Amino acid sequence: MKNMAWVLLLLISCSGWAYTVSCGHLFDSEQGQFISNQVIEIDNDYVVSVTDYKDQTIDLDFSDGYCLPGLIDGHTHISSQMGPGSYLSKFTLSAADVTLNAVHYAELTLQAGFTTVRDLGDSFGVTVALRDAINSGKLSGPRIFTSGKSLATTGGHADPSNGYRDGLHPPTTPSDGVINGTAEARRAVRQHYQDGTDLIKITATGGVLSQATSGDNSQFTDDELAAIIDIAEDYGFKVAAHAHGKEGMKRAIKAGVISIEHGSYLDKEIISLMKQHDTYLVPTLLAGDFVAKKAREEGYFPPMVAKKAATIGPIMAAAFKHAYEGGVKIAFGTDSGVSEHGRNAEEFALMVAQGMSPAEAIVAATKSAADLIGNNQIGVLKAGSFADLVAVKSNPLDDIKTLTDISVVIKGGQVIKNEYNN
Repeated sequence: MKNMAWVLLLLISCSGWAYTVSCGHLFDSEQGQFISNQVIEIDNDYVVSVTDYKDQTIDLDFSDGYCLPGLIDGHTHISSQMGPGSYLSKFTLSAADVTLNAVHYAELTLQAGFTTVRDLGDSFGVTVALRDAINSGKLSGPRIFTSGKSLATTGGHADPSNGYRDGLHPPTTPSDGVINGTAEARRAVRQHYQDGTDLIKITATGGVLSQATSGDNSQFTDDELAAIIDIAEDYGFKVAAHAHGKEGMKRAIKAGVISIEHGSYLDKEIISLMKQHDTYLVPTLLAGDFVAKKAREEGYFPPMVAKKAATIGPIMAAAFKHAYEGGVKIAFGTDSGVSEHGRNAEEFALMVAQGMSPAEAIVAATKSAADLIGNNQIGVLKAGSFADLVAVKSNPLDDIKTLTDISVVIKGGQVIKNEYNN
């Protein structure tokens, strides 16, 4: 019988299948609670039904386990990963190197239970090609919604020429994601449409990891932001804004971005604006925790970066707590690629440590993250949704760290991982 079960799993994994899954406890991300003794009927990519168990034939039995919708990370950089030599990689890694690394990081992310990611900044357009290869079944990885290259201003966070000596890098243009003025802002958004991205990401303020002095100064004018949002709306793009500093957040929120990424220096005024404009916070606490620790390691970051990391990293958790208590909408996001890929679920414990309940943290990584992306077929398990499911052996509402050890991953009906009986 055990051999027959593995044959079934192999068939499901390889070709799609019509089958049933029993869940002793199933997380309803719309209600924020577990429901007992549920059976999910799956047909290839989709959930057909979710019903109470009534002595049905069961193909995959997790009747003593805890099932959840596939997890969603709302902020990743799946084509890169920080390390002591990261600042030399732009001199040594080719587009082919970056692509092969991205394939590896995508698989690590999926194995960790994250069946969907929003990717916010790549090189060489890698994540667009990776998204398409995964969607066509050529590669294994999460469902990707990508911004392609981040949009920056000259010398700002995400300007790819930062860190080069004069004359070594050609002048940057909107094709590189670098704009100056409203005409170039419009051109850059249209370039992203041509490139096939799903959304736009701007660097509204300085950042921690770029080789530029400020980590929080404003880097777009109101006119430039208005031009970006205006053209983005024409093409159906949502706009995410990397932002640490208050003034840059204020400008971006008023302009109409869907989310503030990081939000390190937010205050009561910013919280009020975010609620008024229905703006999400994607807190990326894992990145803040990571850079704060690495700032203490001599030589890990260049001195300019280490100074910013030591200042901004430690305050991100307090900003999250302030926003959460103030009623701002929160969507789960890690900034993985700063920290290691595949460790995305460590974000949950950091959120809970700042006052969010385990159930709320799971909702942030399912229903809320799906709403942020704008797709109602992910982040839930109900008739018509994608058959994206993860399972663990113990209750994550008792210990949220349980989600760092996912036993089962199903994406689009395909069993990616099943270590439930190991």
